[in-house]
Amino acid sequence: MGGFSFPTRYRLTKAKDYKPVFDKSLRSSDAYLTVLAHKKKEGETRLGLAISKKNVRHAAERNRIKRQIRESFRLNRSTLRNLDIVVMARKAASRADRKTLRTSIEKHWDILKRRCDSHWCSSSKSTAT
Repeated sequence: MGGFSFPTRYRLTKAKDYKPVFDKSLRSSDAYLTVLAHKKKEGETRLGLAISKKNVRHAAERNRIKRQIRESFRLNRSTLRNLDIVVMARKAASRADRKTLRTSIEKHWDILKRRCDSHWCSSSKSTAT
């Protein structure tokens, strides 16, 4: 069952881990999610989630969104190299169905892959929509 887990080494767990991502990152946004990514010199690709009560009121909905994001990250982690990623949910995410959220997060992973394959990985702050 090890292949389906989300071990600590793939998570952003402390405020000091989140800070560089919020300070200096690539941003990708749509109606449902905002994804921030910060390139590291080396190390595991890690995921942090910032799903606020303000945007997604019910705990069951927040947990559903987090599960979907984690699963998508698990499937795409190997292609997202040396990144610290933070995913934030917008208000519309609580009303979105599973397929819509999956499409949204996959679009964001594609943007990150495309940007990192090109020039972004060595630059500072960029924006993608």
